[in-house]
Amino acid sequence: MREVRLVYFAWVRERIGLGDEIVSLPDDVVTAGDLIAFLKNRGEDYAAALEHENVIRVAIDQEHVDHDEPLGSPREIALFPPMTGG
Repeated sequence: MREVRLVYFAWVRERIGLGDEIVSLPDDVVTAGDLIAFLKNRGEDYAAALEHENVIRVAIDQEHVDHDEPLGSPREIALFPPMTGG
């Protein structure tokens, strides 16, 4: 297991009810997609926030990545909804 700081933005934060947290990730959480699947199983709030996982954006140490991107050993992972123009 490894610990990582997760940061949540916009409606992801609102639905989970946290702005950030430190989470111990199991060894089988290897990609950004694995992380989303892992989080969805942490409770109803997480499942609701990440229900449409294909639209969730992920940034590892402030760099946007695809869901198949390996996590490596990040200091911070951010999850947020798609950006809208304005």
